[in-house]
Amino acid sequence: MKDCGNPVTVLYAHERVLYIESRRNQLGIEMVKHSGSIAVVDDEDNIRETVAYALRREGYHVDLYPDGQAAWERLEHELPDVAVLDILMPRMDGLELCRKLRSQSERLPIIFLTSKDEEFDRVLGLELGADDYLGKPFAMRELVARIKVLFRRLSLDAEGAASGEEEALRIGELALDLHRYQATWSGEALALTVTEFMLLHVLARRPGHVRTRAQLMTECYPDDAFVSERTIDSHVKRLRKKFLAIDAEFAEIDTVYGLGYRYRENER
Repeated sequence: MKDCGNPVTVLYAHERVLYIESRRNQLGIEMVKHSGSIAVVDDEDNIRETVAYALRREGYHVDLYPDGQAAWERLEHELPDVAVLDILMPRMDGLELCRKLRSQSERLPIIFLTSKDEEFDRVLGLELGADDYLGKPFAMRELVARIKVLFRRLSLDAEGAASGEEEALRIGELALDLHRYQATWSGEALALTVTEFMLLHVLARRPGHVRTRAQLMTECYPDDAFVSERTIDSHVKRLRKKFLAIDAEFAEIDTVYGLGYRYRENER
């Protein structure tokens, strides 16, 4: 039987959502509404319902599926804006569903919900093209926050140009658009996941400075107690691969053995 985290924690999260809603009503605070469709695929009823409740309270349209096969029968014909997938499920697991969704769209944001003992599967999920993962039990605010970032990026991609001033970081051939969560190298766009972008930004904003894996874990996964150094290594591996696909001489991300990683100061 898989470890899906402490159900009491999940239920407690549901009660917190209810409490926050009550306090907002008492204080007259209106909730910001968001549009967009989210598919939540998980075989645990309490997790599905708790996630759905929190996302619907934010104004998202949420469709629920108890396993990968049930989800694929619908999503094959109509993709959501964002997919939230469990890994271990009957009939079709989350990894296979991720493969199928990626065959339909390279840009569909996918987030995995994983148990703490599924490290190999979560790394494989990232290799298959998932944008992110959260370990169970997870903080509901963290899931909602990451989904908001994904929707913001989708919205800005659709608009083509954001209103207001562009917030950017430029180092040599690298340019980071901190508003759109987009990166370019020598003017060519890099297809980065949200977490890959965050990791790259943490490294690049202080060139030459070593960031330990522990620091990178804290910055990229502030509310996930089960993220491991191996996950950070997997992200860095994918980052390098994407840069090398554009520039065969890319070597700006250094491994500092026994410590972590650094972004090299511009030497070109």
